[in-house]
Amino acid sequence: MPKMGKQTWKFMTNIYLSSTGTTAGPLESQGPLGNSFDQTYDDMHCGESNWELAERTLMREAIGHCLRKVSKKEQDIDFFLAGDLLNQTVTSNFVAGENQIPFLGMFGACSTSMETLAIAAQFVDSGFANFVIGAVSSHNATAERQFRYPTEYGGSRPKTATFTVTGAGAALVSKEASPILIKEATIGKVIDWGIKDANDLGSAMAPAAADTIAAHLKDTGRQPDDYDLIVTGDLSSVGSPIVKQLLYEKGYNVDSVHQDCGLMIYRPDQPVFAGGSGAACSAVVTYGYIANQITSGLLKRVLVVAAGALFNPIVSQQKETIPCIAHGVVLEAAGGQ
Repeated sequence: MPKMGKQTWKFMTNIYLSSTGTTAGPLESQGPLGNSFDQTYDDMHCGESNWELAERTLMREAIGHCLRKVSKKEQDIDFFLAGDLLNQTVTSNFVAGENQIPFLGMFGACSTSMETLAIAAQFVDSGFANFVIGAVSSHNATAERQFRYPTEYGGSRPKTATFTVTGAGAALVSKEASPILIKEATIGKVIDWGIKDANDLGSAMAPAAADTIAAHLKDTGRQPDDYDLIVTGDLSSVGSPIVKQLLYEKGYNVDSVHQDCGLMIYRPDQPVFAGGSGAACSAVVTYGYIANQITSGLLKRVLVVAAGALFNPIVSQQKETIPCIAHGVVLEAAGGQ
């Protein structure tokens, strides 16, 4: 698995996104991508007695859908890589305790979807595993309770705020052929531009996303139009224009190929402020809609760059800045470019 440039891995064998599973909550299922999710819920509790249990159900069911599609069982899987937004990644820990797959908990905030996918592909490419599942989850109510206020509080928020996606995404990575290849991964650096407003994460994360995209293009020697789509995670209507401008200043025009998962998952008239965010946002869009588009032949090569804000409630209350990171993974149609 040689490096390309400074930050990018090129996988030496054919590594496949063998299967995916997605679950989503009520608002997500009512959005424009609702039909692309494997399972949706019309209640935020997902049949459970509290929101934290609901988030576990979302992750558990996403993994179940992922495995059933390829007739695999938990005992067939070598490693389980997972993360979420709750303290000590507690959702992932409980699910790992249930499925009894050797487990590595991972945290990159909203970038965790591509972090787990990149590491899963590296495990398989290196020969240390045959089958690896990467999974993430988030839940609007659990995130609000931890990072801001209980939803019962009813506090107002500015238009720059993002809306945490309720959902979970799981991906099975192996060398068993499927329509989607995992070709490369670009590991991001922590970027901190001094932004302190936890209600404006789009502005905070955009520099990290731009840095990783520019590093990927430099490492691979490609241009933006070598991709059918360069999709970012969770920059929203605030961060998306910023990432375009930052990349333009670096010599890259991504206007014709850029989209953002946080804007794709909801309709403009839904009550989601500047758009979607959360660990599940890029996961359910990528493992649902984008995977379907590649499988159907509508997309050939996609760079998915998920960005995350690496802060917690304590440092936010102490008026610290918000360090951010973004990781990118290239998905290609098997037999394509």
